[in-house]
Amino acid sequence: MGGTHVKIVATGHRSERKFDSGPKMTAAAMVEGVRAAAQGWTWNAVSIGYPGPVVHGKPLREPFNLGSGWVGFDYEKALGAPVRILNDAAMQALGSYQGGRMLFLGLGTGLGSAMIVDGILQPMELAHLPYRKGKTYEDYLGLRALERSGKKKWLAHVNRVVEELRAALEADYVVLGGGNARLVTKLPKGARLGDNQNAFRGGFRLWRRATSAPEVCVRGRRSRASERI
Repeated sequence: MGGTHVKIVATGHRSERKFDSGPKMTAAAMVEGVRAAAQGWTWNAVSIGYPGPVVHGKPLREPFNLGSGWVGFDYEKALGAPVRILNDAAMQALGSYQGGRMLFLGLGTGLGSAMIVDGILQPMELAHLPYRKGKTYEDYLGLRALERSGKKKWLAHVNRVVEELRAALEADYVVLGGGNARLVTKLPKGARLGDNQNAFRGGFRLWRRATSAPEVCVRGRRSRASERI
């Protein structure tokens, strides 16, 4: 789920489906949209990439770029199946991981972030930390910054932030995901482009053991918190 669209896919289907989200979309409206978009599909488990912090499998606070009603919502009852919720950037990171120390930055409506260190996934909330001139990382790397400042200045900040965070967090490599990552044609040292499809791969990995990818331990589940997938 993002601040612009909700994208869905089901096991056995190659093509994703999507519908508009936006600052007024509530949790109930999301479920209604998912059920409409998923007509003809069946499911017995659901993964949700949530645009905000998630603790013990539940949203910690309302999303910054969506409406209200997400905290405390009964997702399993509304969707009719067991649900696992993970921060959206962490879900895409999970699907992008290829071993070692990886920092993931999601360049979308806002700024998503997560890190995986030797198979341990840690969602992060870098977006609203101070960056410069009293403004946050998201103020400089989010969609509004791109529209306000233009591509050239936006790219300069992307490069600077990637280099600084990679050094500070001692990451082996940085993966740039999210809808605006495609605009980064000249990658900073140590960075590579992700793929939005990796978010779906991460969602599937929440429910089944990956047979060809490095194992990852997802922390903070309500049950089986150290389960490897």
